[in-house]
Amino acid sequence: MLLCTLVGMFLATTGMVAWQILVFGNLGVALVAGSAAALNHLLDSSIDAKMARTRNRPIAQGRISNLQGGIFIAVTGVSGLAILYVLINPLTAWLNLASWIGYGVIYTMFLKRATPQNIVIGGLFGAAPPLFGWTAVTGSIDGGGLILVLIIFAWTPPHFWALAIERIDEYREVDIPMLPVTHGEQYTKMHILLYTIILILTTFLPYLIGMSNLLYLICAIALGAGFLYWSVVLLVGHNRQAPMETFRYSIVYLMALFIALLVDHYLMPVTYLV
Repeated sequence: MLLCTLVGMFLATTGMVAWQILVFGNLGVALVAGSAAALNHLLDSSIDAKMARTRNRPIAQGRISNLQGGIFIAVTGVSGLAILYVLINPLTAWLNLASWIGYGVIYTMFLKRATPQNIVIGGLFGAAPPLFGWTAVTGSIDGGGLILVLIIFAWTPPHFWALAIERIDEYREVDIPMLPVTHGEQYTKMHILLYTIILILTTFLPYLIGMSNLLYLICAIALGAGFLYWSVVLLVGHNRQAPMETFRYSIVYLMALFIALLVDHYLMPVTYLV
């Protein structure tokens, strides 16, 4: 998340980012994100305790009380927003607050339990970090920052649905309507493939609008081919490790893609800034 924020900062300028923005911008975003994640742990503690992936979380285990968790949520959230508002700019602070409400409240309390499209709709809140970095530098919401958000937005469903297939029994046990639970594994695998294609097409946008150069485009094509490969392997269904391999690759994919954007930006600078 902070890598995406950092890349958003550097892509928003043709020069270097001021150290104050690098330090306090990332610190503020990290604190607000930690607060939202902790709120998710607090609200989902009864579910977390039943799932292997989450049962070791401190609130689920009872190592931290709800009161202690609430204090942590308040202190980190308020501190992060204050740092962003005072030391960065109000727009970045307001966007972080909106993301905190979106993930910590709307997604966790409602979307997650209401619809199999939970991760698609809720993914918008988790896709915002590069925009935080962009606005921290520019103080405005521009096309370049929104394209970075769109990339993560398209990446989120295939990333998380691959994990949901692997953990389908756990989601079924706690009655969370993840797509493989409500519509079956094959249906989900097909949608992973479709969203992967959408993602690959979306990653071409920075090049098409002149925001990046050929180096990034080559990396985007190569990384996209890898994601497409694992999506097809997952769909065919002969590899039992495919869900987790797809999930792991998706993490490497996003990290490598944003690093490619950053390297391209400084090795082959362009004048585009929206």
